Amino acid sequence: MNAYPRRRLLTACLYGLLCLSSAAFVSRGVRAQDAAVLESRYKALRGQLASSPFKQPLVLESTQTSDTLNGNVYAVVNQPYSLVRQALKGRDHWCDILILHLNVKNCRAVDAHSEKILSVAIGRKLDQPLADAYPVDFIYRTAASGPGYLDVLLHADKGPLDTKNYRIALEAIPLTANTSFLHMSYAYAYGLAARIAVQGYLATIGRDKVGFSVVSRNPDGSPVYVGNVRGMLERNTMRYYLAIEVYLNTYTLPPGQQSEKRLEDWFSSVERYPRQLHELDRDEYLSMKRKELARQKTTAGGSEK
Repeated sequence: MNAYPRRRLLTACLYGLLCLSSAAFVSRGVRAQDAAVLESRYKALRGQLASSPFKQPLVLESTQTSDTLNGNVYAVVNQPYSLVRQALKGRDHWCDILILHLNVKNCRAVDAHSEKILSVAIGRKLDQPLADAYPVDFIYRTAASGPGYLDVLLHADKGPLDTKNYRIALEAIPLTANTSFLHMSYAYAYGLAARIAVQGYLATIGRDKVGFSVVSRNPDGSPVYVGNVRGMLERNTMRYYLAIEVYLNTYTLPPGQQSEKRLEDWFSSVERYPRQLHELDRDEYLSMKRKELARQKTTAGGSEK
């Protein structure tokens, strides 16, 4: 592979990895630490959840500093906490969630010494050989998994170019007998090489893409959405939240029906927001993901439940 295609591949992998990290990573020092704090956050957001522009009780937030990006999703899901806890606390379950994303090409649960690892392959949004994807190993930990609070963390020290400190965190508490409150947080750190690569993407094929936050209004009152790196962060925050939502909604289906239903439902979910999230036609997405799921099963990457 010559230098130019290799550079494009690394940029695509970086974009895919930023997609991954942007959806689930914030320093544990600034995220809710227990059920009481998360419940307080829910109470503070009730008004925003009730009037959410997403047409469902969901709040999406994002921040950017000179060398970090953070994204947060707060959402009420129509699932009992017992199901949420069972579905999201297992390491293998996360492979079945992550693979729904366009840029995740494969995921395997492996053990390395005393650590539980999710070995994730990140690549382009199109079908590609696994050898061309970029491997990233996330350490998986369950910090809490009690009857009233779930706290899960994935962490990777480094990614492509000079990106580092990828963190995926998820918290959940019960609300009612049939609803739960979820908080997904995302963060990663990046340096000059990553900044240049992302700027190149945003100046070309990503130049017209936007996120969800409204930063201003046009003279006719129509919204102006956030763009650039924060827009990229928000798009992928939503993609991963929707993957979790779809996974929860299909968790109790017969095992043989789960994978196909997840693919269909995830695509339908992202197409509710075509301005931000449309990338592939349904048939393109389904064909690519069916191949990747088949490959993932041969590498012992995922389970049906």
